[in-house]
Amino acid sequence: MSTSSHHADCFMCGLEQSEDSAVVFRDPLWSGETVPGYDVPGWFVLRVRRHAERITGLDEAELATFARRARDMVAAVTEATGAPATYLLVFGENHPHFHALITARGEDVPADRRNGNILRLRAEHADPDSAARLVPAVRRAYERLAGEGTYPLSA
Repeated sequence: MSTSSHHADCFMCGLEQSEDSAVVFRDPLWSGETVPGYDVPGWFVLRVRRHAERITGLDEAELATFARRARDMVAAVTEATGAPATYLLVFGENHPHFHALITARGEDVPADRRNGNILRLRAEHADPDSAARLVPAVRRAYERLAGEGTYPLSA
């Protein structure tokens, strides 16, 4: 990834420097990983690797691959966590760089914290160590589910 495709002041662009231990996968266009500040166990971000704002900022290759990457990440998170529901959320107001937040919703999450209210768990259930311990299991599930379309972390 060329640094010219990144914005120095963009939080999501800065994730290019994340430790491999936080990364589920990276291919030339997309990365799936845990994110500081959103480190609730079972929460991951799927982000385009170059700086692109909103879904309308994606190029044709990114658009052509987004659905598959999203499907495989959601499936991997669901499998690794055993969650009865896994949400794919796209907002982009706080961090205007196209990304999706994938959140596993366990049985233990009360009704008033489900659906859109799951975002309240960001402060209530943050646990960086537990979130990090899930990465290898999600990575293994992702690699198996995505099959031939996966790339090594260093891609």
